[in-house]
Amino acid sequence: MTKTAKRERFPLHGWLNLHKPAGIGSTPALGAVKRAWHPEKAGHGGTLDPLASGVLPIALGEATKTVAYAMDADKEYDFTITWGESRDTQDAEGQVIATSDARPTPEAIKAALPRFIGHVLQVPPQYSAIKIDGQRAYDLARAGEAVEIAPRPVEIFDLKLLEATQDTARLHMVCGKGTYVRALARDLAHALGVCGYITTLIRTRVGPFAIEDAISLDLFRDEGVKPDPKAVLQPVQTVLDDIPALAVDEAEAARLRRGMGLNFLSRMNADRLPDGADLGPFLAVSSNGVAVAMVRLEGGEVKPERVFNLF
Repeated sequence: MTKTAKRERFPLHGWLNLHKPAGIGSTPALGAVKRAWHPEKAGHGGTLDPLASGVLPIALGEATKTVAYAMDADKEYDFTITWGESRDTQDAEGQVIATSDARPTPEAIKAALPRFIGHVLQVPPQYSAIKIDGQRAYDLARAGEAVEIAPRPVEIFDLKLLEATQDTARLHMVCGKGTYVRALARDLAHALGVCGYITTLIRTRVGPFAIEDAISLDLFRDEGVKPDPKAVLQPVQTVLDDIPALAVDEAEAARLRRGMGLNFLSRMNADRLPDGADLGPFLAVSSNGVAVAMVRLEGGEVKPERVFNLF
């Protein structure tokens, strides 16, 4: 018996702004990209449920080291709530658990929205990926176990009504990490004294990735020519644009890549440090604009925390 030949992997590095359609999960969408390009490493920067569509950032190669920054980025959603029913998953895929004949007016919806803007406590849905005693909440919910999930602080920067009919409301939300749109729909319906659940959900932005610039997943499913990575991949540091950056020369870049620190005790070197360098990790960038490492200032020395193998 002959061994199956291993498929060649390619050293692709960067971010793909992928437009995931509804009806497919984030992992299968990532799999389509991997089958098309065969990268050495790949991951996504924030799960989208099968019901949802929109921006799914895909990290390839060294960009996988920056996934946490994409996960922490602000996000924007357009979503539709249908009134009249509550469902156990808070979306169209769940079972009906309550009904109501009441329907909120557009004026009532607008009046209720301000209480959900700002720093708020939100109880994640029973059907969520949160772990409870080592098990995913959605696994426990599917097994019929009622679990108590503690409220969590989230931040909602903006929430507005875009349009309304008698039975539906379409809204736009800008929020921080960890915010559940399904939980927001549940809580808004409760505040209005009605039943409601999510019927459409589109993620329109994740940090620097906007839906207007997203690449369709269909291009990776097509049996024909696949997208050229050089034409569509964004640099590794795309999700680090808001982080202070330190320009380094090639000799300094080489030291950082070897895990060695840089001495910035002298006044001349200290003046090169970006504002905010003493508050947390920042980015070292070589003279040709390539990300070198995430670094930290400790006692006058710039020390590498995470090195990018990009040359």
